[in-house]
Amino acid sequence: MPEKNENGPMSQTSDESKANSKGAKAFMTKARAPLIWAAFAMFAHLCWAEEITIAAASDLQSAMQEVASAFEKQTGTKVKVIYGSSGNFFQQIQNGAPFDMFFSANLDFPKKLEAGGLTEEGSFYQYARGKIVIWVPNDSRINLDYGLQALLDPGINKIAIANPLHAPYGQAAVSAMQKEGIYERVKEKLIQGENISQTASFVASGAADVGIISLSIALSPNLKGKGRYVHIPTENYPPLDQACVILNSSRNKALAQRFLAYVKGAAAGKELSTYGFDVTSQSAK
Repeated sequence: MPEKNENGPMSQTSDESKANSKGAKAFMTKARAPLIWAAFAMFAHLCWAEEITIAAASDLQSAMQEVASAFEKQTGTKVKVIYGSSGNFFQQIQNGAPFDMFFSANLDFPKKLEAGGLTEEGSFYQYARGKIVIWVPNDSRINLDYGLQALLDPGINKIAIANPLHAPYGQAAVSAMQKEGIYERVKEKLIQGENISQTASFVASGAADVGIISLSIALSPNLKGKGRYVHIPTENYPPLDQACVILNSSRNKALAQRFLAYVKGAAAGKELSTYGFDVTSQSAK
């Protein structure tokens, strides 16, 4: 009788068992992979869906930070705000920039987007009216009691305004100087910021002697207590009525609608008023 290999059958059974075990694990891993990715995608979508991105005019920086922060605390959502000039944002949105909402420093740009079919129907809302002031640092010798006529001071070398080509506050500054009859006399001294925030920084840093900026920025933490300002009469420039819209391209329209509703409320209105905005003109179109 042939000698029996006692290890043969046992080894073969063990190897088969290990192979089967590895196969089962590989199968389970492959089977679970789609479920894991699906769960991850759902989690990512939920996180992403609870965030909106807003393009906002620079004059809103301090006020919007307060409004967005309060909304986030109340809702547990995320509001990302990017600041710049209204005209630049208008062009970016026309070119497909991925914003959920647009807060402009005028009515014109939101209305044009609405006319072009780029906004959510019924979302147009006039949220405030802005104001412009003449601002100088505390150590300036410029006498602001003369109002716009103070810009004729021969000691002034540079006057900062926002670029009137795409910044509503720059357009208001030019209109005010023209109505005062001084624009032609000072236009060679003008330096232009890309937006009203950069304009203010020119004066605060000493790059300009004086600036025409928004009241909201003059009252902001960055400038408050660091300079003096005088109001420019509102009859000297077209009303700086400001509006917002929800964009059609938004993938978070529900959250955008909630934020818009919050902006229409008393709490947001109070914050806007704190920074010099007139909210008595708030209204839908």
